[in-house]
Amino acid sequence: MTGTRARTIRDLALAYSLLAGPDGADGYATTPPEFDTGLGADPDRPLRVGWLVDSGLGPTDPEIAATVREAADALRTTGAEVDAVSIPALERDNPLDLWNKLSLLEVKPAFQEITAGDEDQMFTYSKFVESLPDTSMEDYVRAEQGVGRLRDSFAEYFHSYDLLLLPVTTIPTHEHQLGDFTLNGQTVGAFHVSSTTVPFNLTGLPALSVRFGTSSDGMPIAVQLASKWYAESTILHSASLLEALSPVRDQHPTI
Repeated sequence: MTGTRARTIRDLALAYSLLAGPDGADGYATTPPEFDTGLGADPDRPLRVGWLVDSGLGPTDPEIAATVREAADALRTTGAEVDAVSIPALERDNPLDLWNKLSLLEVKPAFQEITAGDEDQMFTYSKFVESLPDTSMEDYVRAEQGVGRLRDSFAEYFHSYDLLLLPVTTIPTHEHQLGDFTLNGQTVGAFHVSSTTVPFNLTGLPALSVRFGTSSDGMPIAVQLASKWYAESTILHSASLLEALSPVRDQHPTI
């Protein structure tokens, strides 16, 4: 579901029903659409939900943290079993650091080629990538080992829970060209915003975001749902529950 957006969870589920499964053109898509490790395979038991706000991912804006807690409370009213949790591997391995080390050798040469002669027009992220030292083979192997620990830790977590509820971003919606942010007394860079989504880029776990609140500045705040591999039915079901309970469910952007 990477990059897929929809106006409602129902629309998203419809899109997924069309996209899921192998198409004969992607060697990595080998699982048939009917293969389901989520609630679709056991629909009658209560949903088991764990939620977290940081768990080693660093500071989170208080309004975003409050929205995640409100979403957890909302799921509890549906009969779900809801607990505050932690993911031990996130306490040890910084996902952003792993991502940077693994992707640098691939993206840095491409950025250099594309921006040659136009370095003054580079975006902040491109400049950041350009400033990083090349990843050594030793660091690359260590990063791969870190990703393995993340996968193992998530696999262990999903033995006890069906769903993980967490922020989509650690930083609220902001203006362009802003650099550092202060969250809970800690200063973080702009790329800290990706701390809560990069773990799923690294592990391949399915994840979905749904709006559940509004900031004091009037900007949307979403929460993120993640589940185990091939458990998209769990995410779509849980997101539909949250959508029905969302205090902003009737608010849509003007087209």
